Amino acid sequence: QVQLVESGGGLVQAGGSLRLSCAASRRTFSSYAMGWFRQAPGKESEFVAAIAWNGRITGYADSVKGRFTISRDNARNTVYLQMNSLKPEDTAVYYCAATSTMVPPGPSSPESYDYWGQGTQVTVSS
Repeated sequence: QVQLVESGGGLVQAGGSLRLSCAASRRTFSSYAMGWFRQAPGKESEFVAAIAWNGRITGYADSVKGRFTISRDNARNTVYLQMNSLKPEDTAVYYCAATSTMVPPGPSSPESYDYWGQGTQVTVSS
């Protein structure tokens, strides 16, 4: 069992930045692939970014590419999402997710993750 706790959300003006953190409870965190998803009111969950267990492979949704950066610190059991040039359409609850074995459909699909955090609200004002 892995517990994930997100933090770092808040209210920011358009063009601003936030850094989300996701702390994992398990010492074997370094073997887990991690992902960030978001869900806006009335919309389906949307893939944001993912990172391999060793941090060498990352992937992003087209909507955030060039603005968001996912990273991880395995010594601190933490994954980060640096969000720059925020837009009002980035407003959502952001969730981190983890899996020890990435199975199809793949890192951009919520079905491929086993553990989820409780989410952190990000609100971008225009």
